[in-house]
Amino acid sequence: MLGLVAAGSVFFPGLFLLSKQTLKHMMGWREGDAAIVSTRLVSSVQAVMASSAGCIIAWSCRDIMEDKHWLTDAYILFATPYFAYDIYAMFLCYWHKLQVKGHKEDDVRSMGAAVAGYLRRELLMVLHHVFVVTFCFPVSLLWRHGKGDYFQGVLFLAELSTPSVCLGKVLVQYEKQHTVLHKVNGALMLLTFFTCRVLLFPYLYYAYSRYASIPVYTVPLVAPWQCNLGAALLWPLQLYWFTLICRGALRLSAGCLSSTQTFKSDGCLNIQTGKRWS
Repeated sequence: MLGLVAAGSVFFPGLFLLSKQTLKHMMGWREGDAAIVSTRLVSSVQAVMASSAGCIIAWSCRDIMEDKHWLTDAYILFATPYFAYDIYAMFLCYWHKLQVKGHKEDDVRSMGAAVAGYLRRELLMVLHHVFVVTFCFPVSLLWRHGKGDYFQGVLFLAELSTPSVCLGKVLVQYEKQHTVLHKVNGALMLLTFFTCRVLLFPYLYYAYSRYASIPVYTVPLVAPWQCNLGAALLWPLQLYWFTLICRGALRLSAGCLSSTQTFKSDGCLNIQTGKRWS
């Protein structure tokens, strides 16, 4: 048990440092850019690993309550340190963004002010990570009593949306939000986030209702309180983040439409006046 936790504690920070140093020394990137992209890379690697584990577990469990798979507890132990690491990694990204954006020296000199700003900006994500470590970890390992590996595997599949979210942030960082890649990635992000996060918790309750042959609306009455509490706290977060993603997509679409209309208007004006593009 402790060996897997120790392995995760070394693997995720180690991968971050390796990626950052590689980008700095082999690609010539600046410290801030290398740190931000490395953070996204580690998150994507963790997401691929979690999703792969989830697929294996869910596919292997025919009885969704009684069947077990060794990978379930193993990956929980291995991945839990990631969430603690990611809180610090997100702060590094925030710190470097303050410096890249050219904030005044006084704004970035105080670490306390930077931490306070980071917590204001990323409070929900920090609380999400703390909740995963302090509540979901013991629930998944201790209070399940070895039951419901299938449901844990399905929960791992929530990470399927993470690589597209990370790629989208990197593309925006490098002002590539008007490229075809960003649009395709945005569509994929909407699809995976809605399917694997928004629909996740309703599906879990539906799956148990089918297993127990009871109406889905009665499942919260018979489900363990830990499951209901986790769903009650995590599902609204997914709905909120999905709303933000949709708003961002609408703003980008509106911006592209506005740019297209401006381009057409300017083009007609230039044709009429006989002026050439500079």
